[in-house]
Amino acid sequence: MNAYRWLRRVATAVGVSALLATAGATGWALTPEPVPPPVEQAAAPDEPEPTAPAPSPTPEETVPAAAPAPDDLPVVDYDPAPRGFPADPDASDVTPLTEGLHPTRRIAAYDAPGGRPLAFLAPTIRGVELTMPIAERRAGWTAVLLPSANRRLAWLPPGGFSTVELRDQLVVERRAHRITWYRAGRAVRSWEVSLGQRGQETPLGRTFILGRTPPPQQVYGGVDIFALGAVPDDPNSVPASLRGAHIGLHSWYHDGELGRNTTNGCIRLTRSGQRELLAEVRTGSAVVVVDELPAPPPTA
Repeated sequence: MNAYRWLRRVATAVGVSALLATAGATGWALTPEPVPPPVEQAAAPDEPEPTAPAPSPTPEETVPAAAPAPDDLPVVDYDPAPRGFPADPDASDVTPLTEGLHPTRRIAAYDAPGGRPLAFLAPTIRGVELTMPIAERRAGWTAVLLPSANRRLAWLPPGGFSTVELRDQLVVERRAHRITWYRAGRAVRSWEVSLGQRGQETPLGRTFILGRTPPPQQVYGGVDIFALGAVPDDPNSVPASLRGAHIGLHSWYHDGELGRNTTNGCIRLTRSGQRELLAEVRTGSAVVVVDELPAPPPTA
């Protein structure tokens, strides 16, 4: 998995200060290994760039034109995304998101179909291929879950991206301290988890698996870590060593705190559960954090 060997420090879910001292400076910081970055698959100069076909507008709607994007717009990276992107109106919706979007070149991200360009999305974030779940399509434009932000969407005009199937989804229930892995809309397995402590709660809403990394310290139980697109709701609430962190999904060196709120916002499960998710769930898959699942409708 050389394409994912990209960070030295990982946002922990440490429960006590002694373990923080053991782990050292452990905030997420996407720093590539000192090896050549992965080679991007670029289209040949005389071939058309692969793009996803945009849905045809209905007779009642037209495709709003995309305003030109200034070259000096920021590029969304591991640091907090620029402000101004719209809130995800369905942030707590656990309906599976079954399609992901991968930029094939630098593309502008807008605040609405035909709206203002606010930033660029690149094919990779510091060498890691970027795939974002598609949340909505409207009037020929596509909305994706924005990385490095909580509960925000970015709208993209047609062209400059490809799409992939997403068959898996992870749903985290904060009150039940449970994570459930769904495939094609059906529950496969659930695990008890530890979640964020008071003041550093695991952020609610839809996010996604941004990438994976080897564990930098033994406190992670020797199992790779998933970095999510989400960040702490209050960046100043976490210890100084975790400032600029992303929320992580990972295991721990013991399971004694499962079912409790002891982390700095990360989602912590068993080592066997983490290994299974790493083997089965691809990056770009949606993760939804809710307080509790809605009650099923009453039967007749």
